[in-house]
Amino acid sequence: MKYSVITFGCRVNQADSLGFEEELRAAGATAAPPESADIVVVNTCSVTASSDQGARQTIRRVARDNPSARIVVTGCYATRRPDEVAALPNVARVIPNDDKPRLIHLVQSALTTAERFADGDGACGAAIEPGVAGRTAFTLRVQTGCAEPCSYCIIPTTRGRPRSVPLDDVLREVEHIATAGFKEIALTGVHLGSYGRDLDGPSSLLDLLRRARALAERHDLLFRISSLEPMDCPRDVVDLVATSDRFAPHFHLPLQHASDRVLTAMRRPYTIEYYASLVDDIRSRIPHASIGSDIIVGFPGETDEDFEVLASYLERSPLTHLHVFPYSDRPGTAASTMSGKVPGPVVRERGRRVREIGQRLALRFRESQIGTIHRALTLEDGSVVVTGNYLKLRVPATRPRNHWVRVRVTSDHDGELLAR
Repeated sequence: MKYSVITFGCRVNQADSLGFEEELRAAGATAAPPESADIVVVNTCSVTASSDQGARQTIRRVARDNPSARIVVTGCYATRRPDEVAALPNVARVIPNDDKPRLIHLVQSALTTAERFADGDGACGAAIEPGVAGRTAFTLRVQTGCAEPCSYCIIPTTRGRPRSVPLDDVLREVEHIATAGFKEIALTGVHLGSYGRDLDGPSSLLDLLRRARALAERHDLLFRISSLEPMDCPRDVVDLVATSDRFAPHFHLPLQHASDRVLTAMRRPYTIEYYASLVDDIRSRIPHASIGSDIIVGFPGETDEDFEVLASYLERSPLTHLHVFPYSDRPGTAASTMSGKVPGPVVRERGRRVREIGQRLALRFRESQIGTIHRALTLEDGSVVVTGNYLKLRVPATRPRNHWVRVRVTSDHDGELLAR
């Protein structure tokens, strides 16, 4: 049986898809392109209307190119609009987020007896390893769900309440990942900063990071912390990253807006003063850190003045890369009922301006790193490396994928390999 997994959206979905791959391979299935696979799993996103559209287009394209494929759809769009997804061509099963742990079992039920995978216990198929699904680093989901009341966001509806993976289970999985040969692990969650609050004997993200550091030293691992809400990035977490080479100097801290008026309407629990102080402190303590952010333009009621506050802050900020989202109504959210909707052409123009600012910030950061030396991990065929502070650099392909190297940054996109 041949399978393909197509993933949309966040690192949590990427982590879930790696889990599907591991289970499918353990059950004896083999990876194939979507156009020749027997089963195609589409793991969808629904953060914007364009996310939904992208999933629909992909499902229709797979059905057109591979009419015999059975398409299994999961993720946030499948959870939010299951009937709509089920009506798309060749969709054999629609599996909501809560049933993702049972996905392979549910896929089996869509097959005839002759088609089913082996009753594998994880021993019969090829194990997950660096390079599977094109991934050199492993993305590990340690938490899902969110209870934050952001007025624009549908994700609490599609992901449910916060649920954390018990700490000992996370550490066992880290051991398993390290044994499989991975050298970098990205820790992710829907609301990662809430990790542990729901567990018996409440824990915290800081507890997890401190325990993970001991494993990293034993296995020569690097941990990359995925997106953290600004209010969930305390000084102790910054200190840990600043003082340990086992954590990548890389933060992703969604701002969403720089106007306090708009932040209040978004129900974001911080001010621009708080956010600016946080990222300025990170830049002061970790000068080479990359600091990314998410920005929403065109939120209902966003005035020209609000937007100029946002643009002005971004231009002078220490941020190094931006993900820009034109506001999109999500039915069922508070923002979808708000007045003062911004006209589409204005939203697009504001998005263009912020993307241009993001390009300038990224170039400024990359140029500031010329001449610096970093530990980096080889990707692909060894001709690309990624540094801890998230620079992707072209290098001579003298080492295979998944090797630690030392590299000097020689231009905004190139590096020179150094002897250890």
